[in-house]
Amino acid sequence: MNKPHRTLLPTALAAAVLLALASTPAAAQDNTSSNATTTNAAAAAKAKQLQTVIVTGTRSSDRTVSSSLTPIDVVSAQVLQQTGTTDLPTALARIIPSLNFPRPAAADTADTQRPAQLRGLSPDQVLVLVNGKRWHPGAILLNNGVIGRGSQPVDLNTIPLSAIDHIEVLRDGASAQYGSDAIAGVINVILKKGAKGGDVEVSGGQYSAGDGRQWLGSANFGIPLGNDQGWLRLALESGNEDNTNRAGPDNRSPAWRALGVNFRQGDPWVHSNNVLLNTQYDITPNVQFYAFGHYGRRNSISPAFFRYGLNSPSPRSPLMASMYPDGFLPLENADSTDQSLVAGLRGTLDGWRWDVSANAGGNRVSYETQNSMNFAYFHDFGSSPTVFHDGILKANQQSFDIDIAKDLQVGWLPNAVTVAFGTEYLRQSYQISPGDLPSWYVGTSGTPGGAQGFAGWQPVNAVNAARHDVAEYIDLETNLTDKLGASLAVRHEDYSDFGNTTSGSLSARYDFTDSFALRGSASTGFRAPALGQEYFSQTSSLYFANGNSAGLPAGIYNSGLVPVGSQIATLLGAEALKPEKSRNYTLGAVWNPTGTLNLSLDVYQIYIDNRIALSGAISTTSPTVVSYLAANGISNLNYSSVNYFTNAGDTRTRGVDFVGSYVSDFGNAGTLTSTLTANYNQNKVTSVKPNPAVLSNLGVNFVRLNRQDIEGYLANSSPRSKLIWNELYTVGGWSVNGTLTRYGRYTSYVSSLASYNPAKGIVDQTFSPKWIFDLSGSYRWQDWTFTLGVDNALNVHPDKNIANNTNNGTLPYSTFSPFGYNGAYAYGKVRYSW
Repeated sequence: MNKPHRTLLPTALAAAVLLALASTPAAAQDNTSSNATTTNAAAAAKAKQLQTVIVTGTRSSDRTVSSSLTPIDVVSAQVLQQTGTTDLPTALARIIPSLNFPRPAAADTADTQRPAQLRGLSPDQVLVLVNGKRWHPGAILLNNGVIGRGSQPVDLNTIPLSAIDHIEVLRDGASAQYGSDAIAGVINVILKKGAKGGDVEVSGGQYSAGDGRQWLGSANFGIPLGNDQGWLRLALESGNEDNTNRAGPDNRSPAWRALGVNFRQGDPWVHSNNVLLNTQYDITPNVQFYAFGHYGRRNSISPAFFRYGLNSPSPRSPLMASMYPDGFLPLENADSTDQSLVAGLRGTLDGWRWDVSANAGGNRVSYETQNSMNFAYFHDFGSSPTVFHDGILKANQQSFDIDIAKDLQVGWLPNAVTVAFGTEYLRQSYQISPGDLPSWYVGTSGTPGGAQGFAGWQPVNAVNAARHDVAEYIDLETNLTDKLGASLAVRHEDYSDFGNTTSGSLSARYDFTDSFALRGSASTGFRAPALGQEYFSQTSSLYFANGNSAGLPAGIYNSGLVPVGSQIATLLGAEALKPEKSRNYTLGAVWNPTGTLNLSLDVYQIYIDNRIALSGAISTTSPTVVSYLAANGISNLNYSSVNYFTNAGDTRTRGVDFVGSYVSDFGNAGTLTSTLTANYNQNKVTSVKPNPAVLSNLGVNFVRLNRQDIEGYLANSSPRSKLIWNELYTVGGWSVNGTLTRYGRYTSYVSSLASYNPAKGIVDQTFSPKWIFDLSGSYRWQDWTFTLGVDNALNVHPDKNIANNTNNGTLPYSTFSPFGYNGAYAYGKVRYSW
């Protein structure tokens, strides 16, 4: 099964070299005979990028991309715009092969804040910074069967593309530099600055199926402050996306099929507005005030599962007759407000660089279920609302940072040593406010309660939790010789909820020649349990396929997620969460044989202990569990199964990243920039903690991690391989951009081997690799740029689900698809720049 993957990276490396040698014989000849005198604007631009000073993963003031000790990608605003998409994570996923951004649908909260992975790890194991400052996590916790299940990630879509100057992606563990969450790496978004220049852009498009129409208007511009003492830069965005639908009819019989397509599987409807400001003011020649802040609001509507009415062959509930005789599709409305503000002072004093800042940010999501009803409420009171306020989630974060650095001359070293140290106070909080009574009302009649589609949070779910952390770090970096560079970092953290932890890292690079170097790093890291993982609780309506871990017949059931400290979780074996601990190792080579050809190859291995995950489902309908809970004062549960977070086991990640680029200059005939990048990544669960003794004593069919988690969510439900080949040709005012992306195999697993039953169609499904081709063309006339493009121009779709995973044919596509399933998207853009 895995044999084709073993040759992917060698093939990619060979292809890059062949591409570099064969893409333009004329350019190759020029480089051989007169490379020093060749005027090559594209090569000069590439060289300038390689000499760009980086600020991620280093505190040296002059470390560049070409001399970095660890693998780092610098993605310019121009490259982001060339992807055609209007949202940041999708753009990054089309540029960086180790980043995965699936598009789940009909998955409750995951539709609203989609997760992004780096190196196949959890979305909350990558740290997001903006201008080097920690960005706050989203309020939503992903608790359904999607990539990133159980994580509380940062919502990357809150950062408008129009505000970004460039992005630095560090593909290495960096907890020793930045603290929690940096196990997989760091995404550092650098904002545009200065008073000069700006642009206004309008874009719009639609999918080839005729739905999903989108438009976006954006502007960014600068304003001078004082007598050239400072500037204020603003970025504004407003956009709208119509929903898409790739659902199918119920295929159980001709009578069911006659009802047509009632489900919805696709992107949600979204309307968003964002404003981001960035400012700087020189108080004195050596002291600067700076600040940046963001306010955004995103309103989205996504579907739940359709509820059949009295016209169906087997009506689910006669209670809906007076309200929805033909059935209804509940809709979930998430109103997300995101805001942040960072302000600080920085400057120099006797060669010391200092930075003192305060950082506050948060995400608030108000939930509402529309076009629905509560059967229990209708049964007991004779009527039911159709719109329900389900509750509010809030995640807030505040920090205070002091960072100090200086390049010190040490007598016995040939080069200066960058000494950096600092401290951080971090406070995080998480809140759940319950919904209105009809949204969660259960009653005592036994009739299903809660708003159909998405039941509101009950008063028992309400929580207002907080914790704080105090951290100190020291970082040393120098070039020990003209060829050998090294860095050492140590960071200590003290969290109020789980205690102390210390992380360290060691990195080195040896330049054998001016064009070839080896680099390597070893580090330890950690990720603190998210507050959502400690305190989140919810009752969800989920589809359980045949062979589910709760042992229930296939169907739609209410499932309860309970906090690890709750009474029911403790009774069923839950324990207080511990931080995840990691060990990261990276070894790479960098080869720049000419000014136009740049190659790098990095292999890595990451061990993570005490991996936090959602447990398998525990059935609460079995007589032994019902009696046990009742004996301890818990009865009348509104769900058929329960799960909780647990330090489930240990994992190992192995992989390799390849980056190759070549610039061909045809003189008056234009310039061709060729880029080939690839990633191969393998995740494996190496051990699973023993099951809680209480569940074994109850005879419950339970595993701390089921097979779907072990083989799927934590391993193979993301593509192991991804290759991106981009060609950008420019001549005069014209440019043509083409990107070919290959997504490797990924697999959906049944929950246990005991449930594996080919006779009933209960089997694993491996989805075949797919090639996606994106094409766009632009013309620049004076200050105007006009662009037409097609993403997924060949209208490629992923394999359809096997019958057992389609909910009777209504949901034909997998939520694991790394490129979605909407098909081709045609768009146009008009931009005016000054």
